[in-house]
Amino acid sequence: MVGTARFQFGEFEFDSETDVLTHKGRPVGLQAQPSTLLKLLLMRNNQVVSREELKNAIWRDGTYVDFEKGLNFCVAQVRAALQDDASRPLYVRTIPKRGYQFVAPVRVVNHNADLAQIAPAAEAPRVRWIPLAFAALGLISLALLAGIALSRANARQLPNIAVVHFDAETDTAAARAATDILTDDVVVRLTAAGDGHYRVIGNASILRQPRAQRDLNAIGSSLHCDYAVLGQVYSEGGKVLVLAHLIRLSDLTHIWVVRIERNLDSRLPFESDVAEQIAAQFSDKMMHRPERAASFPVANR
Repeated sequence: MVGTARFQFGEFEFDSETDVLTHKGRPVGLQAQPSTLLKLLLMRNNQVVSREELKNAIWRDGTYVDFEKGLNFCVAQVRAALQDDASRPLYVRTIPKRGYQFVAPVRVVNHNADLAQIAPAAEAPRVRWIPLAFAALGLISLALLAGIALSRANARQLPNIAVVHFDAETDTAAARAATDILTDDVVVRLTAAGDGHYRVIGNASILRQPRAQRDLNAIGSSLHCDYAVLGQVYSEGGKVLVLAHLIRLSDLTHIWVVRIERNLDSRLPFESDVAEQIAAQFSDKMMHRPERAASFPVANR
């Protein structure tokens, strides 16, 4: 029953058969692993699901990953897709030292149950209506199947964007930590800004290889990505410079480049603000036919 259920909550709906999340009827980009996490939380609505249970559900094949970081990334992507705030959660609540809980009211609708409600009563008043009722039921079934197929087709047609780990051009522990945070922030904010126009991939091991081993063609083919985000972080003295590139992988054309300079202040982390500006500009370009772009203006901030 769970395999064919639709979960309705707020302005969202999640179809567990197609793993498609929609907001007001429009698909919301969500990768496979965050989708698995959301599905389990919805199935266990109002119950606390431990981090261990979530790890086992998402990486059941024993794939080697940094589980803690990977799970945090999945939770962040789900929250971004749901436009949820960890400090004031409407949907996903963190239970410290235990796990996570889906706290919003959820309505569960079963596809088969829907069909059963449409089926004619056992004792029809007149026999001649039975063929018409079965014909109507068949048309409705076909319409439901067509809708599912269309949802899957729409999901497949969405372009994929791979966010490659940003490069720290200054070889210090602080610079490397800053690129880790900035990369993850760009993934989360780019996902939230997509509004169903594209899907973001940011947790694959191929995206975190050293620059000397990086192969954009391999990234595109292995992850089925159409676009990639690359970036560099330069820091010197009290200043930091961030360059971020949106690249079309089919011909390695730069769609857009963002250049941001900041004065470093230990009291004000720069990563969140920079990630928000990068995501805002790149998402805007992705919504305006990037497949036709042929130049790479640089946006200075």
